[in-house]
Amino acid sequence: EDETDDLLEMIAEELKQRRFAEVVRLEHGPKPDPWMLRFLMDELELAETEVFEVPSLLDYTELKPIADLPIAPLKYEPWIPLSPARLVEEGESIFSVIRDGDLMVHHPYESFGTSVEKFIRQSVDDPKVLAIKMTLYRTGDDSPFIPLLIRAAERGKQVVVLIELKARFDEERNIHWAQELENAGVHVVYGVIGLKTHAKVALVIRQDPDQIRSYAHFGTGNYHRDTAKLYTDVGLFTCSPAFTEDAVELFHFLTGRSLQRNYRKLLVAPINMKDQFLEKIRREMEHAKAGKPARIIVKCNSLEDSTVGRALYDASRAGVKIELIVRGFCSLRPKVAGMSENIRVISIIGRFLEHSRIFFFQNGEADPLNGEFFIGSADWMYRNLLARVETVAPIEDKKLRERLWEIFEIMTTDRRQAWEMQADGSYIQYQPATKEEEVGTHKKFMALTVQRAEEAKKRIAPEGTVDT
Repeated sequence: EDETDDLLEMIAEELKQRRFAEVVRLEHGPKPDPWMLRFLMDELELAETEVFEVPSLLDYTELKPIADLPIAPLKYEPWIPLSPARLVEEGESIFSVIRDGDLMVHHPYESFGTSVEKFIRQSVDDPKVLAIKMTLYRTGDDSPFIPLLIRAAERGKQVVVLIELKARFDEERNIHWAQELENAGVHVVYGVIGLKTHAKVALVIRQDPDQIRSYAHFGTGNYHRDTAKLYTDVGLFTCSPAFTEDAVELFHFLTGRSLQRNYRKLLVAPINMKDQFLEKIRREMEHAKAGKPARIIVKCNSLEDSTVGRALYDASRAGVKIELIVRGFCSLRPKVAGMSENIRVISIIGRFLEHSRIFFFQNGEADPLNGEFFIGSADWMYRNLLARVETVAPIEDKKLRERLWEIFEIMTTDRRQAWEMQADGSYIQYQPATKEEEVGTHKKFMALTVQRAEEAKKRIAPEGTVDT
């Protein structure tokens, strides 16, 4: 308890001192006043290497009033996320749906409110639910989860919430919500000393008619209703014991009650994730050398870890076909003779920010759907693999693998929103050659979601049943 109080006080004090912190970068526009520039450099104690000329606007938020103008031809068509096909029926218990089989959701095409929020809301209102455990890295001021979790605690449920106080730029908000939750009797923890907790996991323990059963959600994005409308993320709901037991052990690890090193299904950073990924890359190399199908496809925000990069270069030289869909920066160079001819790097840019992390290893299988698929919270960066608590979960249901493969196929064949990295690190945007190619990734997923929702409504019987 003393350590917790000390951590809260330390972060709060650091926030107060942030405005007085050392300046590390000065940006200016073209042709600045030399005297003023020198004055600022002297007063802020900046070296020449810390001063940067920016050829365009210094603050793009100044353009927001223009972006907000109601000029329909210059705006995207409005998109309202739809309920996932298996959650279309009103009043159905989400626990019943999950018991019928693992459920995957794809935001912002599918609704965060009628899936993830519904999962927590029903858990709070259901008298059969005994406990709710959840990680919160970033959450908005209007988050539905804080009042829901407080209500759950007030109703006598065991509620454990891990709040990451060191979530950059959200520290003050997280301190406030942590104190609100503690005041309501929620067991609030701040994670493992020396590590940020970036994992996106929710665990619900429920007294079902036949037994006490655990239900879990593993996501790639934050539990944040606003970003869920703008960021693309995927999430897995499951009650498979091998997965939920791992989730239980993960929360024991986060609350200091366990030093678990081995997990049945999950890849957990910084414990086993990096070693597992490197082993899977090496395994693809062995398959390629043996003449078996060998392919790696990874979708992430950024790729920077040098050990992983070198392993991918080795795999490329061994003949492994590698597709990397990296929205942000990528320190790996594709198409370099003798090093990375088998590596392709693209970035999908459009109305939604690509945020999901999805991993595929063909593992010698002729049918890629029999390969290995994973989703999770970690990018292939040093900080994610070794300096944060992250989770990556395998996807074992074949229908869900088909959906992930569909995501890969649509993105890797995109000729409207895709930019391909060249050997020198520059990017070239693809140009559509046909009318069909003019439809980019995001429009295709919106159309698919509408189609699936309509098909689901047709399948619903007039009289639905509600789980008791």
